[in-house]
Amino acid sequence: MRRTARLLTGTALAVAAVGLAAQAPAHAGPVYAGEGEVSGGLTVRPSSVVPGERAVVNTTACGQGGSAAGDASAVGAGTFPLAPGTEEGEAVGRFEVPPSAQPGTYEIVATCGGSGLRVTGDLVVTLTSAREQVYPKGSVKTGVGGALGPDPVQTAAGVAALAVAAAGGTWLLHRRARGDGI
Repeated sequence: MRRTARLLTGTALAVAAVGLAAQAPAHAGPVYAGEGEVSGGLTVRPSSVVPGERAVVNTTACGQGGSAAGDASAVGAGTFPLAPGTEEGEAVGRFEVPPSAQPGTYEIVATCGGSGLRVTGDLVVTLTSAREQVYPKGSVKTGVGGALGPDPVQTAAGVAALAVAAAGGTWLLHRRARGDGI
């Protein structure tokens, strides 16, 4: 028994170690993808939009008072300007996702004016907004039934049947314990 417990514990620890080792490391900042390009240096808000909504992008990669040229042509929105924002060293731009955009993940690019540095970020286009999310209501028809059905008479009859069965079982156990037999 102890050997089986040790084997199972060892296996569980090995699986947990492999799972932790397989996780990708988290990056705190932008990732340099190639010469003059920064992946993840562009923040897109909201990260998930419905066709026809506006998206706001910002970056701090362009430096103090930096401006940039944005490109959302991957999603069909074309180019847009990024101008210095309210935060120090921030460049902000806006674009509208066209109503004809298809669901998917699109790369949005901004090229810094002074340095030519390219920063990218992802925009997810969905058919339903998180604000419009529809959640199911009511019960699921599985054929198994529920404890509380829609009919109170049936519910009361079920409770009464359970009470009679419990009382009968108790009576039989009591007779058996006294030695009266069944």
